[in-house]
Amino acid sequence: MDSAGQDINLNSPNKGLLSDSMMDVPVDTAVAAQTPAVEGLTEAEEEELRAELLKVEEEIVTLRQVLAAKERRCGELRRKLGPSASEGLRQSLSRSWRDVQVSSAYKRTQETLSQAGQKTSAALSTVGSAISRKLGDMR
Repeated sequence: MDSAGQDINLNSPNKGLLSDSMMDVPVDTAVAAQTPAVEGLTEAEEEELRAELLKVEEEIVTLRQVLAAKERRCGELRRKLGPSASEGLRQSLSRSWRDVQVSSAYKRTQETLSQAGQKTSAALSTVGSAISRKLGDMR
């Protein structure tokens, strides 16, 4: 994590997440009060902007807390689903593949392809022998 408390590593599973220690830290409103006002603002405008700033900072803190809770729940759900979901999928695929292998259509297709492969191999062997003979004759 960097010094601001956020993980900025884009490959990290925690990217953009604030550390738990940062979740309950209130935004420092004293800094905003010490910042000099922009020239050209009236006192009323400045006060209105400060009030809005405080409200937005409070909303940010709330949103960080809600987000942290949602991310924890997401992690819990993924841990619960992780091995069992992938294991179920693997078993389902294995079962389906076994069903295909024992089906009569698969067996007929396998036999046909095997015969076609044998005939193709024999034909290529014959062609190769004929070419070899011709090359031998040409020498």
